[in-house]
Amino acid sequence: MPLNIQILNPVNYDNWDELIRRIPGSSFFHTVAWIRVLSESYGYTPACFVSDKNNNVVVIPVMDVKSAVTGRRGVSLPFTDYCEPIIAGSIKFQDILDDIIQYGKRVNWKYIEFRGGDKFLPEALSSSRFLGHNLDISRKINAIYDDFKDTFKRNIKKACTNGVIVQFLYTEEAVREFYRLNCITRKRHGLPPQPYRFFRKVYEHIISKGHGVVALASHDDRFIAGAVFFHFGEKALYKYGASDIKYQNLRPNNLVMWEAVRWHSERGFKSLSLGRTEIENQGLRQFKLALGAEEYSIKYYRYDLKSGSFVREPEKVSAFQNKMLNKLPVFVLKIIGKVYYRHAG
Repeated sequence: MPLNIQILNPVNYDNWDELIRRIPGSSFFHTVAWIRVLSESYGYTPACFVSDKNNNVVVIPVMDVKSAVTGRRGVSLPFTDYCEPIIAGSIKFQDILDDIIQYGKRVNWKYIEFRGGDKFLPEALSSSRFLGHNLDISRKINAIYDDFKDTFKRNIKKACTNGVIVQFLYTEEAVREFYRLNCITRKRHGLPPQPYRFFRKVYEHIISKGHGVVALASHDDRFIAGAVFFHFGEKALYKYGASDIKYQNLRPNNLVMWEAVRWHSERGFKSLSLGRTEIENQGLRQFKLALGAEEYSIKYYRYDLKSGSFVREPEKVSAFQNKMLNKLPVFVLKIIGKVYYRHAG
C-alpha cells in the first residue's frame, strides 16, 4: 500500500495543530508554535514526514540540522524532552522509517534521532534513556495536595511564611526575568544558557499567544525563582525552571510548583507533565516524585546512516568541563551559548 508520505514545513501547512490535536499521543512538542521556535531560534529547517490518507495518519516532526561543526542530521526534535512518532491506522513504522532513511541518505544526514518511539522500536538499541514524570491534576485540589510528600508540604509552608509570592504572567518582561534566573542556574550547573533569542521566540510564538505562561516567585519585590509552562489542549507541560540559589532557604521552587499545580487545575487542565529528567539527577527526580507524579521511561533512538544500525549516543560533557564552565562569568557563558546551541541540536 502506498504511504503517500509528504515532507513538508508545518508552518506552511493549513490546520497543522488541528490535525495533531485529534490524534492520541500528540503533545505540545508536535505543534507549529514549537516548530517555529526551534526553526527561527537556531536556523533549523523543518522536514516533517506527514500522511493523512484513507484513515492512516502519520506525523513525525523532524528538523534538518545543518552544522559545519557537528555535521548534518535529522532530529525529532532538538531541545525537546520527548516527541513520540504519531501513527494511526494500518501503516507500519518500519515502512515510514525506510522512507526517512532514504530521504536522509539523499540529503547526507549523518544520523536520524527519535526522541521517543519505544513502542515502535521494541528491539532497537536506544541511544540514551531518561525519566519522565506526569501528574494527574484532574482530581480535587485537596486530593492532589494530600499526595505530596510531607517534606514538600513543609517547604511550601516555609515559603509562604517567609513572604514568597508567586505570579503567573504573559509579558516579555516576565520572560526576561526568567532568562536572568536561567543564566544564574545554568552557570551553577556549569552549562551555557540558551541565547536570549530562543526565549524571545518562546514569548513571541507561545507565551504571547496564550499557549503557555511564566510563573515567577518574588521576595521583597525581587524575583528569586521561576518556571515556564506550555499548554496543549487539557495538557500542561513544565518545560524550564530556574532560581537564585542565594534564596534557596526560602524554598521558592516548592511554592512555584504547588501554585502552578493549583493554577492549572483551576483552569481545567487534566495533566501536568514535569518533563525529562536525567537518570543520574536524583535530586530533581526526588523533587518531582515528591509531588506524587507517576514515573516512566523515555528512550531516544539514533539511527546511523553510515553503519545502517541504531547506535548509542557519544559521551556527554564531562564533570570536569562542567566545573570549568562554572568558573566563567555569565556574560562569557552567554557568548558560548550563542555559538554552542546552534550546533548542538
